[in-house]
Amino acid sequence: MIIKSIELNNFRIYNGVNKIDLAPTEDRNVIIVSGHNGFGKTTFLMSLVWCLYGRQMDKVDDLYKKEIDEKGGYGRYIGNSLNKEAQRQGKTRFSVSVTFTNVEIPDTTCTEITIIRSYDSATSTDDELQILIDGRESDLFSDRQEEEFFIRDYILPIEIAKFFFFDAEKIVSFAEINTPEQRRELSKAYSQVLGIQKYDTLKKELERLKDEYRKDAAKPEDKKNFIDITAEIEKAEGEIETIDQQIKDAKEEQVQLRYDFNQLHEKLIREGDLMSIDRLHALESERDAQRQKLDEAQDGLKDLYNYIPFGLAGNIVSDVAEQLKQEKAFKQNKLQLEGVEEKTDTIINELDQARTNYQGLIDVKVRDFYEKEVKRLILKHFYSEFDATQFDGFQTLHDYTDIQNAAFLELVAKVKESKTAFEGLSHRYSMAKAELYKIEKEIREAEKNAESEYIQGLRKQKDDLSRQIDDISQEIGRFEGRIDQLKEKIKADKQRKEILSKKIDVAQKNKAVDDEASRLIHTIQNFLIRFKDEKKKALEHKLEEKLKSFMHKSNFVHKVRVDIQGNGEDVDINLYDVHDKKIDKGNLSMGEKQLFASALLSALVEETQLEFPVFIDSPMQKLDPSHSKNILTKFYPTVSKQVVFFPLLLKELTEDEYTLIESITSKTYLIHNEKDGSRFIEVNPSELFETYKHTGKKYDY
Repeated sequence: MIIKSIELNNFRIYNGVNKIDLAPTEDRNVIIVSGHNGFGKTTFLMSLVWCLYGRQMDKVDDLYKKEIDEKGGYGRYIGNSLNKEAQRQGKTRFSVSVTFTNVEIPDTTCTEITIIRSYDSATSTDDELQILIDGRESDLFSDRQEEEFFIRDYILPIEIAKFFFFDAEKIVSFAEINTPEQRRELSKAYSQVLGIQKYDTLKKELERLKDEYRKDAAKPEDKKNFIDITAEIEKAEGEIETIDQQIKDAKEEQVQLRYDFNQLHEKLIREGDLMSIDRLHALESERDAQRQKLDEAQDGLKDLYNYIPFGLAGNIVSDVAEQLKQEKAFKQNKLQLEGVEEKTDTIINELDQARTNYQGLIDVKVRDFYEKEVKRLILKHFYSEFDATQFDGFQTLHDYTDIQNAAFLELVAKVKESKTAFEGLSHRYSMAKAELYKIEKEIREAEKNAESEYIQGLRKQKDDLSRQIDDISQEIGRFEGRIDQLKEKIKADKQRKEILSKKIDVAQKNKAVDDEASRLIHTIQNFLIRFKDEKKKALEHKLEEKLKSFMHKSNFVHKVRVDIQGNGEDVDINLYDVHDKKIDKGNLSMGEKQLFASALLSALVEETQLEFPVFIDSPMQKLDPSHSKNILTKFYPTVSKQVVFFPLLLKELTEDEYTLIESITSKTYLIHNEKDGSRFIEVNPSELFETYKHTGKKYDY
């Protein structure tokens, strides 16, 4: 898939129609777009994300979420995206369009797909979306929702967009994932990229089909119970969907209220004249950082609460683990014993056969002696490690399958890890809470203690907003609690349905389909175990290889370990040094974190063979010269067939560094800025720096 062109029309700093051709040539995959800070490099990247995902763009990167929150929500954020000069001229509409080539759509032949997202600030309604196939509207889409799904299904799933549109300075967040919630979000992307999710979806569809056949074959009473349980599950799932939307609406309202609250807060500070606005903003940033730490610690502690009952029942859990270990050994022992007895019986039978042809007389005692010795010697010489007596009187209590056994051992490992994790999270929570109290106290003291009606009015408005924000937080908490209850109910109902399903005999006419569905479900379960293991090993190998290639300290990372729990719900990546000691990714330098993120992206793309353009802002930030060289020569040429990056020339990309990639650079652009806005100027790649220096003054405000 290639992005042929992008067109910005009165979008933010870009006045009028600005179209840029991004199609690479066959052997030159790099396109450079450069300009000074504030000229529109980040806006250009953001326009692409907005065009594809609209209101959902905050799910691509925390950078967009933070900016949207600071503006008071998506409506205010996008409503203020009309170019100022266009606004002065009375225009109200802006848009971004992206044209793709080489897109494969099942059962549809097409050369180009153009996605156009627009917004009219005069109407202040939601943004509009239009998808053109070869320049024409298609009957593939019956409504807006289908168009949005099309982008996520056939262009790029939103869960993995973070791997293809990123600020290289901010991508270091991949190395700073430490809370369960952050891990779960990133795990969704890994699961999608590695292909785990689609097999799990297929398994669930087969289970649904199997349930339908069993329901039809059930006796009237069982059928009623089956239908009732299914209805209960669907009702709970529908309620969760409704509550999710209510939470989303509540959070959006809360963002708007916080924006109004902060505006009032600034007014009070100004009226008090006791603190500079810069100091206020610095304190607010510190406060937000501490709140985030507090939320992350709370999320982590909440996740660990599930393991508390198992921790309290530690002795029982340990006993069960030991019992399962012995049961596994017993099964293996039993199979081995059956093998010994089978082979011994075969030899004894053949001896008996040989004895019938023997003319002499063999005493019964002698015969019994040799038969006994044959059995003993077979065990001694062919099964020397085998002890047939060690499980005398052993009783199987659980009889777990391999999958159930592995799941229980995972649980035991989590319980063991949770103690240390709980202590660390508890400490971080206490520290963040104490620091937050100090900051909020300083901010409160900075407000003027005045008695004027105007100040009192501002205080009353601020207090009212604060109460509304708190009320919404409590409401969201209640919503989330209700979702947890519903999920537990769904889990219990599904178990009831599974038990009921096993009791039902499938009708003869549907038995073949039911048997095939059961076989396929079992096959997929076993396949997923092998598939995850293969993907895990492949990703470990590729990531380790990339890290050693990108980093000048080749022995810094000795081993990479990828842990995939469940069906990809929890994916964790850990690095180990030459002493097999885990490396704390949080202690890596900013440059090393950026290299880790780049290596991870490169390994994922190579492993999955995804073909999508990569867009990188601030590409060489935080990298020293040797690391920059490695990234330029080993990352950009291979990570994608189309790589667009936005460097600051002479700072993030020097002339010497440019020589390393000039041979693979197909197009270069400079962003020119005047009073009415920015526009793109195409420059000959061989003259990029010369043109930049010669016209440097034209690129300053």
